[in-house]
Amino acid sequence: MVRLTTLPQYNEYFLPTIYFLIFFTGFVGNLLVILVVGNKKRGGRLVDTFVVNLALADLVFVLTLPLWAISAMKKNYWNFGQFSNFLCKMSSYMIAVNRFSNIFFLTCMSVDRYLAVVKLMDSRYLRSSLCIRATCLAVWASSLVLGIPSLVYRKVEKDGNFCTEDRSSPFFLGISLVMALLTFIFPVFIIMLCYGTIIMHLNKHCAAAGNPRAEARRKHSLKMVLCIIVAFVVSWLPYNVFKSITVILRLADVETSCEVNSQLKNGLIISCCLAFLNSCVNPAIYFFLDHHFRRRAEMMYKTCLGKSKMLQSFNSSASFTNGYTSESNGTTGGRSQTQMV
Repeated sequence: MVRLTTLPQYNEYFLPTIYFLIFFTGFVGNLLVILVVGNKKRGGRLVDTFVVNLALADLVFVLTLPLWAISAMKKNYWNFGQFSNFLCKMSSYMIAVNRFSNIFFLTCMSVDRYLAVVKLMDSRYLRSSLCIRATCLAVWASSLVLGIPSLVYRKVEKDGNFCTEDRSSPFFLGISLVMALLTFIFPVFIIMLCYGTIIMHLNKHCAAAGNPRAEARRKHSLKMVLCIIVAFVVSWLPYNVFKSITVILRLADVETSCEVNSQLKNGLIISCCLAFLNSCVNPAIYFFLDHHFRRRAEMMYKTCLGKSKMLQSFNSSASFTNGYTSESNGTTGGRSQTQMV
């Protein structure tokens, strides 16, 4: 998150609105993904394990946005009482963990699609449920470790009460640049390599005989994962570019004009909003492109609606019976209640 010092005063209205919209849509959307996809029976798609973990990372991240929205409403003044410094560090840490876990899970999903399409018979162990769960644990562990610099080098400035990073530390600036390379450029290269190989394989074996249903399922999962990856790259690429340029200029101790500084800060602000939007884009992709997700969501909705109707019918019947009993016996019957599970 960056300090908002260069854009007009309407930022105290515009940015909080954006942050709250991302919070509400991201919270509801990712919670729905976790409930729908995570509530599957045995025999579901292995890629769904990555989907649930990706939604969980986004859900944890959006919980920090109300803090930044309130701060933006106060012209970046970070004042949350005695917990100000703790909340500054933890919210920044969650943002970093979300950023790393997102790209790592997307990389794992790309490798999974590569193994499913290109190495179908040679990847039974690698694509087993146990191996995928272990991979998810490894992704979470590595993301939690890589986010530590944000936890250490973020603080509330005493003079202005801004939640900002320590820009005077060459070590932190160097780490930030290395992180941009290792956690964005390198994973994106792996993703492109996986999908390039998949496309060549499909073009080469498009006429090969096989199980049409399984082939259609693989292509459908491939399309969905590709859309998620494109959305992530489009969302996070501008931020990584502006962040890298800013860090390089600071490390090289280059004197820049006020106009250049203003453009870089404005670019970081806008690209930061674009990056945050990615957390509420994935549920929309699942809803519009994944018919498996739509079918599960519809089944869950009908199940809940059916239970609700049964509850209303039962209560209505109980009320009628109690009323009849009351008229007959001159007493008031107790109303039965049921609980939805």
